[in-house]
Amino acid sequence: MPRNKAIKVAAITLVISIAMLASLWMLILRPPSALQPQAFKPNAVLFDNVRVLSMAQDSQALPVPATPSELQAVLVIGNQIAEIGVAGAVPAPRGTLVVDGRGQTLMPGLIDAHVHLNDETELAAYLAHGVTGLRNMSGYPFHLRLIERIAQQQLIAPDLITTGPIINSSGPNELVLQTTVTTADEARAVVRKQHRAGYQAIKTYSNLNQQAFDALIEEATALNMPVTGHSPEGERTQGIPYQQPFTIPWQHSLGRGFDTLEHIETIVWHGLRDQLDPQLMQALAAQIALSGEAVTPTLYAHRRLLLIAQTQGEYLQRDGVDMINPLTTWFSQDAQQYWSQLDPTHYELPHAEFFLVATGLLHQAGVPLLTGTDSGSFGIIPGASVIRELELLVQAGLSPYQAIQSATQVNADVLGFTDSGRVLPGYRANLILVPSDPLNDISVLEFPAGVMINGVWLDQHALDELKASARGSNTITFLRSLIRVIEMKLFT
Repeated sequence: MPRNKAIKVAAITLVISIAMLASLWMLILRPPSALQPQAFKPNAVLFDNVRVLSMAQDSQALPVPATPSELQAVLVIGNQIAEIGVAGAVPAPRGTLVVDGRGQTLMPGLIDAHVHLNDETELAAYLAHGVTGLRNMSGYPFHLRLIERIAQQQLIAPDLITTGPIINSSGPNELVLQTTVTTADEARAVVRKQHRAGYQAIKTYSNLNQQAFDALIEEATALNMPVTGHSPEGERTQGIPYQQPFTIPWQHSLGRGFDTLEHIETIVWHGLRDQLDPQLMQALAAQIALSGEAVTPTLYAHRRLLLIAQTQGEYLQRDGVDMINPLTTWFSQDAQQYWSQLDPTHYELPHAEFFLVATGLLHQAGVPLLTGTDSGSFGIIPGASVIRELELLVQAGLSPYQAIQSATQVNADVLGFTDSGRVLPGYRANLILVPSDPLNDISVLEFPAGVMINGVWLDQHALDELKASARGSNTITFLRSLIRVIEMKLFT
């Protein structure tokens, strides 16, 4: 082949290869079509003939209200609730979209206070289940970009806030995607770095040693960054916790700047040294109530492990598991096999029962309880898991109203979702329409008839498209998630 022709063929091949790679890259980065902004958005939406569950009470100690008997109308203009009045009596601007609720219940959208978001496809699953707010608990750089895209209305998605990458010290709970610190100077430097990057909170983990933890708290306080996560235990030496106490006492975390303590499992393990004693738990709950931290029990995070063990893995095949991120499922194969073969009778079952008791005692003591699920872990379906958590909160002793209050008003107030969590004039229009009264059956929240996010109305057809999009997790989703994990490890 003549030299000039060979060069031309090589150039064409290179151009085609670059074009194919660019097309593949664009395909990988393209979010689900169901999350694309709507081509047409009405200036106003009027919900008529609805029963309004406003969640406007500010105290869990107040009496539980009866179901509203009077049908109402709620007018949304832009992304705000403009007016609430008697059904059929609220005037609406020309061109308003009217949604006839036919006696269904309109209420605030749900918020999941503890998720690990891996990909945009999960956002579709959350919205389809009525979840309009998320706190991500292990930040990657892509989460910061995602927050910007949501703010610029480039995506229809739940409100999103995120901690930075998890901060830990070396030990048995150390994970590859965490940021490991040993000294006070390292801890301060990591907090400053996360603050500069734009992360909104600091996430601690259980192996943190005392000097690193104390420095982290000091730096986060100076930067006005909330702290959340596991209470640090320090070095796990032989005999801890049954023969000797933790290196860092449980009380060392209280009153130090945590806005929320995560996982009832962690509290029982660290605070009670794994003793399933209601009297000790009652005293511990009083300590937390006095020091002022809120708690995210994440009861379902442990319960799904119990269910996997009790069904010998069949629970992992239930409807909806195809909405779980494929990278998560792939990485967790060994864990899934372990829990599928475990006999839960002697340890996991009594612990699951005690976690309900412990959560109920926290509630009785007046500790604010948040609804969080640890979604993003294996076996947990994004969005649907919030309803499973609410059901467990009711089993723990909360009324259905108080459980819903946890996932709406309390989550919004504690986490800083401004003007959310209530159906009141001036509040943001993050709403769900459910077929019947959730105060009578909280499980009806799993299948909303419609969802409004930031003033955008998603009817049943749109919700079905979101679910189909979430179920479409495939090789592209796997690759996109893997790329973000690699980016997080290399550049944070």
